[in-house]
Amino acid sequence: MQPDRFITIAIHTYDKAHELKTILECEGLEVVLQNVNLSTPVVSSGIRVRIHESDLPMALRLIENIEIFSPKAIKECPAGEPEILVPTDFSKSSVQACHLAFHIAALHKARIKLLHTYFDPVLTNTSLQLSDSMTFDGTADVIQQLQEDKQISQMCKKQMEELETSLREKIKNGIIPPVNFSSEIAEGLPEEVINNYSAANHPLLIVMGTRGTDKQNRDMLGSVTAEVLDTCRSCVFTVPETLRFKRAEDIREVVYLASSKQQDILALDALYRMLPETSLSVTLVSLPSKKKPKGDTEAIANLLDYCRKNYPAYMFKTIQLSFSHEIEDFNGLDKELHIDMIAVPTPRKNIFIRLFNPSLAHKLLFHSDIPMLSIPV
Repeated sequence: MQPDRFITIAIHTYDKAHELKTILECEGLEVVLQNVNLSTPVVSSGIRVRIHESDLPMALRLIENIEIFSPKAIKECPAGEPEILVPTDFSKSSVQACHLAFHIAALHKARIKLLHTYFDPVLTNTSLQLSDSMTFDGTADVIQQLQEDKQISQMCKKQMEELETSLREKIKNGIIPPVNFSSEIAEGLPEEVINNYSAANHPLLIVMGTRGTDKQNRDMLGSVTAEVLDTCRSCVFTVPETLRFKRAEDIREVVYLASSKQQDILALDALYRMLPETSLSVTLVSLPSKKKPKGDTEAIANLLDYCRKNYPAYMFKTIQLSFSHEIEDFNGLDKELHIDMIAVPTPRKNIFIRLFNPSLAHKLLFHSDIPMLSIPV
């Protein structure tokens, strides 16, 4: 692509064109508006919205979002640097995810937002357990429940303060890069709080810790991370307990799960923007389907050609999984390549599809201890 060439991505009325310009500029894209009728600009026949050709994949990801012109989406650009959201429950995996988030934030000159959520026993009216040593009886009287709620809030605040102190100490000792960070404690269901925060603030990335596969198998339906993957429209980076690298710069071997659709171009562009200065070896994995059990060889070949032309800093190759043994094939691929990260496009799905036909990303979350970048398309 020619990075300085401007192309027209949409023609709108004056108001809609300015709304789209605001949305795209909030994502860091340079946008130019041009009257369609250049010979007689006084006569309004529409406004062209023009961007750099190299920004087209990212712009399409935004434009094809059905909620793009909702009142929540149209707002002023947030002041200052971009933000990375790090939900935490103070477990080992979430703290490890936090450390990795600091390295990613340093690459993008972003700030960190630590987010912790907790339940209110008064609202749930059920027995809740914050830890192995503390349970709450929903049958207790209101006064006792209010006291318990206050106790939970105080405990969460103390744990957050301890985490912040630990992070400042690690910054001082040079273990993690110096990045501005702040924290927030909210009450409610974790996945709802995370999604609401993401919709309101549009973070550059959400970094979440996950437990080991042996623990995940016991409560697959209750995974907060899985719910966020399926419903959130921000990129989500999942970090398992057994991490094979310490910094984002150490990522070398990436497997991209190709869908053989236009979504692949959009998702790969997002991957490149996430790690632009890292020399990656990217394996494009062709996923078979019932209609094409042997995969779409022509589509994956075209995608490979596109990637090699547009992302010369990365090395690309392709491979195919079988339709009936995709998890087993993937585990074999991991043994061969020593995969550092999985990247996968995540289309929006309704609740019935998510329950009865989970995506491969969902399956790999519970059957693999490899970090995964989920890219909404």
